[in-house]
Amino acid sequence: MSGLVGLVLAGGAADQVGVEPFFMELIAGMEEALGPHGTSVLLLVVPDREAELAAYDRWAAGRTVSAVVVVNLVHRDVRPGHLAALGLPAVLAGRGDALFSRVITDDAAAMAAAIDALIALGHRDIGRVSGPTTLIHTAERSAAMSAAAGVRVTEVEGDYSSESGVRGIRALLAADPRPTAVIFDNDVMAVAAEQELARAGIPVPAAMSLLACDDSPLCELATPPLSALSKNVHEHGLILGEAILAALGGAAPQDRAGPAVRIQLRESTGPAPA
Repeated sequence: MSGLVGLVLAGGAADQVGVEPFFMELIAGMEEALGPHGTSVLLLVVPDREAELAAYDRWAAGRTVSAVVVVNLVHRDVRPGHLAALGLPAVLAGRGDALFSRVITDDAAAMAAAIDALIALGHRDIGRVSGPTTLIHTAERSAAMSAAAGVRVTEVEGDYSSESGVRGIRALLAADPRPTAVIFDNDVMAVAAEQELARAGIPVPAAMSLLACDDSPLCELATPPLSALSKNVHEHGLILGEAILAALGGAAPQDRAGPAVRIQLRESTGPAPA
């Protein structure tokens, strides 16, 4: 049996490996769980989904890895079924096909808590720059925003890049009504948008409050520091690693809860302007 667990990052996720710390923290947590058992993570970066599936084929044929972790699950995701057909054990980082064990974060509840916090500060027009709408967790966050009572929501789709953060905030500045608070689906887009507001002479949070869905040192070092939905990504990786070990030991598929998400309020979030 191989001492490797495969993790493939494709498309937009691949582009962010060197920019945002999320995946490196996730892998560090996985390594902490796997290392004592002589197992390590094999990270592969590929341009698209087709290349990802081809990588699984090669790994299965060469017995390169003993299991796979699947991230960024989408609706009608073909990857779990493909891995099952290859006979490769897997763990899903999110909601997806129940063929395999899953580690699930309650993204809807986290988004609802963020909306409640902004409502408590008087915000009623709230914008969002989302991740790709094909992702399951993007849809869960959108559903939570749509269900919020007493607020007007304006959403713009992004792709987690700094460029899409700038495009998104420009689109929201042109919206009618213009949001008084904006939520971003990751830290990179939020930091880029905050810099764009500074260039435009729009003060944060006096004129517009900002909040990121992923906390990281980028949020802490931003000017002003960004509020964020914070979870322990290292712990998330640790839970994934434990789920992998259980799968390799022959355990039946089961769902595990990811780490709890809490709101970390910093200087980028304040009362709604009059």
